[in-house]
Amino acid sequence: EQLQAVLRFLEGYNKNLYLCALLMYGCFLRPHREIRLLKRRHLNDDFTTISLSGTENKSKRIRIVRLPKYVTSELVKHGLHDLPPHAYLVTRDTEGFSGDYFKTLWTRAKREMIKKKMVEKNHTLYSFRHTGAVAVYQKTKDPYKVQKAMFHSSLTVTLVYLRSLGLMVDNNLDELPDL
Repeated sequence: EQLQAVLRFLEGYNKNLYLCALLMYGCFLRPHREIRLLKRRHLNDDFTTISLSGTENKSKRIRIVRLPKYVTSELVKHGLHDLPPHAYLVTRDTEGFSGDYFKTLWTRAKREMIKKKMVEKNHTLYSFRHTGAVAVYQKTKDPYKVQKAMFHSSLTVTLVYLRSLGLMVDNNLDELPDL
């Protein structure tokens, strides 16, 4: 419910920040590099996958990301399928925004959302990515699937990540061996 309310707010507040939040939540992309530098050429013709080279993402490996239908429909709704191949999705032009673009937008939007009690001070732009990871883990109970979705380098990174979100606790008595 909170996620839906925040997304509705962002949709009216700033379309780029809204699309950024959707891409973080649904595709686990990172905002400051992967989303900000996303060009039309990275998406296939029917907007069902994003392809990033190793130089275009944190993992330094080729990354193919499937888009959920709700992300595809928003990209089409915003007319992004008509962009030339080298146009950035966020500027809709061949010129990009600065590295702090989404950080600045989030800071401004967050102030308003805190006043409306929609988010708390500890929420960050990365909270969308974290919330997406939580949703995948709760749906599958499989940290390996979370690792693959988030493109973590190892399962260890994913386990640390899930523990930091309070999802995995190592002291469940029901899982200890019986004698």
